[in-house]
Amino acid sequence: MKKVIVTGGGGFVGKALCLELRKLGYQVISFARGKYPDLEEAGIQTRRCDISENLENFKSDFEDAEAIFHTAAYVKMWGDYNNFYKINFLGTKNLVNFAIKHNISKFIYTSSPSVVADGKNLQGINESYPYPKKFKANYPKTKALAEQYVLEKNSHSFKTLSLRPHLIWGEGDNNFVPTIIKRAKEGKLVIVGDGKNKVDFSYIKDCIQAHLCALTALDNNPKSSGKTYFISQGEPYPLWDWINEVLVRNDLPKLEKKVSFNLAYSIASVLEFFYKTFSIKSEPRLTRFLVSEMATDHYFDISRARTLLGYEPKYTIKQAFDDYMKEG
Repeated sequence: MKKVIVTGGGGFVGKALCLELRKLGYQVISFARGKYPDLEEAGIQTRRCDISENLENFKSDFEDAEAIFHTAAYVKMWGDYNNFYKINFLGTKNLVNFAIKHNISKFIYTSSPSVVADGKNLQGINESYPYPKKFKANYPKTKALAEQYVLEKNSHSFKTLSLRPHLIWGEGDNNFVPTIIKRAKEGKLVIVGDGKNKVDFSYIKDCIQAHLCALTALDNNPKSSGKTYFISQGEPYPLWDWINEVLVRNDLPKLEKKVSFNLAYSIASVLEFFYKTFSIKSEPRLTRFLVSEMATDHYFDISRARTLLGYEPKYTIKQAFDDYMKEG
């Protein structure tokens, strides 16, 4: 039985990936900071640890492992840079070096398209688009640092690649869609900008399929390693139409109230200044990065994933909604 390691096994993507790999007959070891009995019940071995710290106590888990799927991350819109840097960059660096030391041959990193977000409209860009000179948030900054490190370590004996799935949602999502519904019910959700901006989405089942395609490609296609890959449904969709579809399917009214981008951005700037000045630990309701993401186009060319990984999304946006509601 082939053995694989999944970090962040308690998270949305990590858990779905663990369960799918187990169904396919892999021995799966999940590394996470919490305890997840549901994974253990599914036959997945679980380990509690901080990947940014010494991993020597877990060296037997790495022995004979075929690959590592690194999905663990510190994901927030706001917070102390050191927290992001420790988990997202130092944790990745530590894991990569430990994997090399123990002769693991494949490393698949779950990144994010936000690593190239620069506040501009990103319309059908491919992976040649550069990292921004200045980041508006700590999450994409530290994910970009980690992604670069993973790719720099790519070699003939240690094959790496980075997947960039965008706006992941579906069964098991306990953040993205639930937050939209919660804020709508509280009357705290309004359209930012003209409401016409298009974005890409990644349905969880296709996102997991992309990870499996990556594993196969690293074995069978030498050209696949050392590269980044945008992952989505390949169907740019108006963000606020998608959000309204979520609301309607949950028996909530569509959003109609709008706020201009400039006003929202100004409010976010003031909030960030206030939170930094007074060292407030909670997260501002708006940040500049969030406002940009809500009001600009950000959709991507997934040709590279199709060509080099053999990835092909199985669900349209409509089919994903139908499947999600059926699963729910």
